[in-house]
Amino acid sequence: MTPILPGSAIGVLGSGQLGRMFAIAARRMGYRVHTFSADSDTPTGQVSDVEICASWEDLDAVRAFARNVRAVTFEFENVPAATAAAAAEFAPVRPAGLVLHTTQHRIREKTFLASAGLPVADYWVIRQFDDLAAALDHLGCPAILKTADFGYDGKGQFRINRPDQSAEAWKALGGRDSVLEAFVPFAKEVSVVAARGLDGAFAHFGLIENTHRRHILDTSVCPARVSPQVERQGEELARVVLEKLEVVGVLCVEFFLTHDGELIINELAPRPHNSGHLTFDACLTSQFEQQLRAVCGLPLGSPKLLSPAAMANLLGDLWSGGQPDWLAASRFSNVKLHLYGKLDPRPGRKMGHLTALAPTVEQALESVESARESLVSALRRTHVS
Repeated sequence: MTPILPGSAIGVLGSGQLGRMFAIAARRMGYRVHTFSADSDTPTGQVSDVEICASWEDLDAVRAFARNVRAVTFEFENVPAATAAAAAEFAPVRPAGLVLHTTQHRIREKTFLASAGLPVADYWVIRQFDDLAAALDHLGCPAILKTADFGYDGKGQFRINRPDQSAEAWKALGGRDSVLEAFVPFAKEVSVVAARGLDGAFAHFGLIENTHRRHILDTSVCPARVSPQVERQGEELARVVLEKLEVVGVLCVEFFLTHDGELIINELAPRPHNSGHLTFDACLTSQFEQQLRAVCGLPLGSPKLLSPAAMANLLGDLWSGGQPDWLAASRFSNVKLHLYGKLDPRPGRKMGHLTALAPTVEQALESVESARESLVSALRRTHVS
């Protein structure tokens, strides 16, 4: 298949920070970027050549958007199936709509993983309240009830510690199709961001070690502090997932690492991932350039890690006392600042991130956490005085 070369227009369904960083990578390589979403003045739109603001259900607008680009990709997985199908009438959608269909719905995702013989936590499909009691009898407590769709950053989840909480959990999740998962007492959370090209080539960024706060990713470090055996296992499992789904693009596999050194797949994200943001500064080819290369049918770039790195998310909570002290953070010479252009810094909202490079992951993590702390330390001193 003929590669899509620089100078061509690439379409992005979605308009958040992932699309923004994709657009930066694409424009650096000479591509034009068109973005489509229901919002305007978006993180992606601010750096794109064309920003289309229309409803996901406006399929005529989707078709018009796709007519003007050579290929379409997406930056979040909750794009409606009909939207992806309408775009595919006029331009290849990569990863394909089938990948979206599988990964945007937990029941379909779990069914795919289990049928492929991949390691997942024990689970039951819950379609009505009566299913929940039987599932709890089988799996025991604690267990995690998760909605089948539209769940991210801990939303759409309820931890059931006792069977008598089942009615509360069912009501809290709106009585929707769900999955009940056995609780995994993990030692660490890790992820593998990987890419698969149009020619079937595979490349990965190794294991990334992640910590969460209030169910939202807080920090990531690479390389992960795991054994070589765990590293190899994660890379191979990621390869199997991308090959069985026939992914063309980037996909992240999120894992629980058990105390016994086993990896359990938690979720799939068929796009660049928050844990891979550090690749923008720390790798020869970032996850965003890799996505572009795969979508355009170019050879994949080298994912070589140039330096141990750490990333820290900047949530809207940091703005609660006023504008963060950007000057203080800039004094850390090994730290890079990325802001997403969002105007409303709500608590829990991802507004940006910091990346630090250092000789060791421990030093990188210390730098990035200190730089983040410096953003608000001056404000706190002023408030105290």
